Amino acid sequence: MTDAPAQHTAGFAGQPVIEVERDGVHYTLLGTAHVSRTSIEAVHAAIDSGRFDAIAVELDEQRHKALTQPEALAQLDLVKVIREKKVAPFAANLALAAYQRRLAEQLGIEPGAELKAAATEAAARGLPLQLIDRDVGITFRRILQGLRWWDRMKLVGGVAGSLFAREDVSEDDIERLKEGDMLESSFGEFARDTPSLFATLIDERDQYMAAKLRERADGATRVLAVVGAGHLKGMARYLREETRAPATLTAALAEVRQKRRLPWITLTLLALIAGGIAWGWYHGGHALGRDLLLQWVAWTCGLTALGALLAGANPLSLLAGALVAPFKPFRPGLPSGMFSALVELRLRKPAYPDFLALRDDAQTLRGWYRNRVTRVVLVFMLTNLGTVAGEWMAGARIFGKLLG
Repeated sequence: MTDAPAQHTAGFAGQPVIEVERDGVHYTLLGTAHVSRTSIEAVHAAIDSGRFDAIAVELDEQRHKALTQPEALAQLDLVKVIREKKVAPFAANLALAAYQRRLAEQLGIEPGAELKAAATEAAARGLPLQLIDRDVGITFRRILQGLRWWDRMKLVGGVAGSLFAREDVSEDDIERLKEGDMLESSFGEFARDTPSLFATLIDERDQYMAAKLRERADGATRVLAVVGAGHLKGMARYLREETRAPATLTAALAEVRQKRRLPWITLTLLALIAGGIAWGWYHGGHALGRDLLLQWVAWTCGLTALGALLAGANPLSLLAGALVAPFKPFRPGLPSGMFSALVELRLRKPAYPDFLALRDDAQTLRGWYRNRVTRVVLVFMLTNLGTVAGEWMAGARIFGKLLG
């Protein structure tokens, strides 16, 4: 392996550049600000120079399509999203899109426009384009698995809040965005206060993108990589120093731990509820046993139905979730929200205009209820939230009666 030291210079249009040579390939890392017209000019100047035979950008396939093919959202398979339990990452993507739209309205420039320019120019010139960033959904799931329960709730609450925030993005956030990363900025203060989140958002992606650059197999020898300025130093370091095989490294960094089929909290809840009802039936007779069982059914069905009602679900969607809610501990892999959302999707199938309006509607609470795509997401999430609340309330009531 030949390895030349990195050089950090003011490059095209004055934007920072680091150059690294490894294994016969010369990498030029162009650091950009995702909300800067100067960065767009730098991208055009770099590609116009004719120095490069391949272009790489800090995008995954989904974000690339969102930037270059807005109509691609209309091809989204919502049934697949629900069945594969990808509703939470999908909602996180909507939050990111809403944040980007607010920035665009405030600053008069589309966030990530320099990445779009690089991809468009590469296609126009017939240059190979490599999407080197990790899928946002994988990043979001790896973030969640590395956080404690309370921190997960704070993060989910922050993401939900960002969906409907109407105030302007602060000047401090804009300045940080010019020097940092779009995903990090989207998570706001929580990212800066949580080291494990920062590591997943930035450092892991530095490793991933550097490894993806080394994976190239098309014979390119001079590669321009357009990435946020906050990734420059980390990527250059991993390009120089990482010795693990790139395919092995990217696979490890894209892995999301699968939950056990029966998590301990579900087993514990099932044992306590079933044991409490059985104990009450045995020691208190038929009347007490029946009363405890009815408490379980009433609370789980009732609060699940309330969650679906708050989501504006169709009555049949509400009924579907409520009917399966009491059985959730026996089928942890099939949440009640999945049944409600699938029925909702069948009864109120989104039309093409719903997908076209998705980015605009995702910015307001009214838009979430008006758009049939986001309505399905609301039904899924609020129905599940109602079921969880019902389980805890039922458990409290059951043990209150047993201890009373």
